Amino acid sequence: MKNMIKVTTRFARALLPACALLVMLGTAPAAHAQKFPDKPIRLIVPFPPGGGNDILARALAPKLAELLGQPVVIDNRAGAGGNIGTEAAAKAAPDGSTIVIASNQVTINPWLIAKLPFDIERDFAPVAQVASVPMVLAVHPAVAAQNVRELIALAKSGAGKLNHATPGNGTPQHIAFEVFNHAAGVQITHIAYKGTTPAIADLLGGQVQAAIGTMASLEPHIKAGKLRALAVTTAKRSAAMPNLPTIAEAALPGFEVPLWYSILAPAGTPKDVVARLSAEIARTLATPDIRDRLTGQGFEVTYLNAEQMGELIRRDTLRWQRSIKEIGLKLEP
Repeated sequence: MKNMIKVTTRFARALLPACALLVMLGTAPAAHAQKFPDKPIRLIVPFPPGGGNDILARALAPKLAELLGQPVVIDNRAGAGGNIGTEAAAKAAPDGSTIVIASNQVTINPWLIAKLPFDIERDFAPVAQVASVPMVLAVHPAVAAQNVRELIALAKSGAGKLNHATPGNGTPQHIAFEVFNHAAGVQITHIAYKGTTPAIADLLGGQVQAAIGTMASLEPHIKAGKLRALAVTTAKRSAAMPNLPTIAEAALPGFEVPLWYSILAPAGTPKDVVARLSAEIARTLATPDIRDRLTGQGFEVTYLNAEQMGELIRRDTLRWQRSIKEIGLKLEP
C-alpha cells in the first residue's frame, strides 16, 4: 500500500507541469480577449476620402471606438487601385490593432494582376461584411441617351467618342464597366482616376461621358439633375431608387455586378480578437442612427460574421476567376 501511495504521489507530481500548461492554454484566449484592445485601432481605407470605403469607415469608426474603448483612427492609404493600403494591412502586426475596409475588389484583382503583393485567402483573416451598395450606370446630361439601350446604340454608332471614369484600375466600378462593354458588344474607353472624387468631378464637368459608380457617391448629383441615371448593376432594383431599372431589365439579361464591403485583419490575428471585432461591428451596424445614415446614403447593411465572410470571399474569388478569363482582361501591377 505504501509503494502504491509513493507511485501515485510521484505520478501526480509528474503531471503537475502538464496540468499547469493545460490550464494556461485553456485560459490564454480568455486572457487575450480581456487584454484586447490595449491601444488605438488603425482602420486602413485603401482609397482617398470621398469614396464608398471612406464613407463607410467614417460612419462606423466613432461607435466602434465607443464599444471597443479605444480610438479608431482612419488611415487613408490610397494608390494602385486600392492595393497599396490593402498590402499595408496584410503586413501589419496580427494583433487586431490594424484592420482594413476592403471591397470585393480583393476577389477580383488576383485574376487581373499577375504579381499582386498579397494573397486574399493566405494573408488575411475575414472579420465581417458591413454593407453592400448598388452601383449606378450614369451619364452626363449632354449624352444623347435616355436609357441603356440608347447608350449601347450610341456607342455602336461611333457618333462621338465615349469615355467612362472610374476610381482606378481593377476597382469594382472598372470591372463592372468592362463586363458591360463585353456583354453589350461595345467599347466605351476607360479613364482611370486616383479615387472617386476626381472621377466624379470630371464626369460632372463633361470631360468624361459615363461612369458606373456607387449610389452613395452618385445619388446626390442624380437628384440634383447634374447626372442622368440609366440603371443599377445589381440583380434587383434598389430600394433607394426603385424607379431605376436594373441593367438586366433594361437591356442585358443576366447582367449582375455586386459591390460589397468587408473588414479584414492580417492573417494570424487570434480568433478571439477577430470574434470581438466582428461582434462589435455587428453592434455598431445595429445602431439605429448608423443604419439610417447608411441607408440614406444608398448603402444596404448586410452584416456577415467572420466565417460567413470567409465563405463569400472563396465563392466570389472563383466567380471572378471565370468572369475575368471570359472577358480577357489583364492589368499591369
